[in-house]
Amino acid sequence: MAHISITVNGKRHEADVEPRTLLVDFLREHLGLTGTHVGCDTSQCGACTVHLDGRSVKACTVFAVQADGRSVTTIEGMSADGALHPLQEGFREEHGLQCGFCTPGMIMAAADLLQHNPDPSEAEIRHALEGNYCRCTGYHNIVRAVQYAARKMREQATVEA
Repeated sequence: MAHISITVNGKRHEADVEPRTLLVDFLREHLGLTGTHVGCDTSQCGACTVHLDGRSVKACTVFAVQADGRSVTTIEGMSADGALHPLQEGFREEHGLQCGFCTPGMIMAAADLLQHNPDPSEAEIRHALEGNYCRCTGYHNIVRAVQYAARKMREQATVEA
């Protein structure tokens, strides 16, 4: 067993885990944060995407012990004070989801993109989401949802400045 301390969505958690425990399993099974989905178990689908120290990673490719001492943000940590994150709002407003299984991973990957590029082109959005599969929507509405969020976030930044 290995003792780990991870800050998840701003709250510190300590636990003893098997060294082979994947971060996705730690989040879901130890912390009950089931918004991070397990889709393929092979790092192909992106359903398990979270932020590790602010960078998008597939949680099925990271051991929980590798996250020791680090900060993780899951889909549950995206909203603040009961208000949806602009990406969550964009997916709702632009019909960027159908079954919703891929949505948390899509939002987390898109959030990483918008953190580094607040005004991405359609091609840049599609490229950033290449590692996240959606079997329902055809991606058109997902791209529009990210564009919606980018506009809203830029508008909020202008008001705050």
